[in-house]
Amino acid sequence: MDLIIPSAGLIFWQLFGFLALLFILIKFAWKPILATLAEREASIDGALKAAEQARNEMANLKAENEKLLQEARLERDTILKKAQDASAKMIEDAKTEAGKQGALMIENAKAVIETEKKAALAEVKTQVAMLTLEVTEKLLRKNLSDEKAQSALVDEFIKDLKLN
Repeated sequence: MDLIIPSAGLIFWQLFGFLALLFILIKFAWKPILATLAEREASIDGALKAAEQARNEMANLKAENEKLLQEARLERDTILKKAQDASAKMIEDAKTEAGKQGALMIENAKAVIETEKKAALAEVKTQVAMLTLEVTEKLLRKNLSDEKAQSALVDEFIKDLKLN
């Protein structure tokens, strides 16, 4: 029965050993274990706070990036609008300039045609005058007495005359 019911001495020595072990653990191990647990708890809290701060910073950066993208889009649209306006203005200026040059060329061509027309009329008048002088000279050389001979001579000159 000794095995089932321990003796008082055994209980005393077991209690004494347990208390000695407890005292040694409290004296040397309990404080470092608690310090390690507190340090670990602090590092976990720090990590959670850092993660929350990083999450907030990421949200701020995302919002800032969206804002920058929106500004870039607006600037791009403004630049494209200015480029399109400048292009339209350049095309309109080119059309206006081409129209002016075309009108100037037409005016110059009309002036050249008018000048050539006047020169041609002057030349025709000169030739008519020369032909008239030739006809008169021939008539005067041939001293004609009757009208029948004069008519025949005029008809002959008209046949000889080649109009261009």
